[in-house]
Amino acid sequence: MAKTSEWAAKVLAVLRAGNADAAIAQIKVAPNVKDLKALQAALAAGPLACRWKDVDAAIDDNISALSAPRLHRSP
Repeated sequence: MAKTSEWAAKVLAVLRAGNADAAIAQIKVAPNVKDLKALQAALAAGPLACRWKDVDAAIDDNISALSAPRLHRSP
């Protein structure tokens, strides 16, 4: 059985505490696309939808960055 990630819940708690800058910093170092999409779904489902435009933009930017193929190969 795979462990579920608690990352989205923790970032959501940071947002509820009112620290959007810390949440954006965490979004920039997100572990994977699945966690970002889980955070995006949690924000859309609750009363927090469209509350922070900069957080929504950071999520969209990082989903596209993590989804894009890498431009180089590691040596």
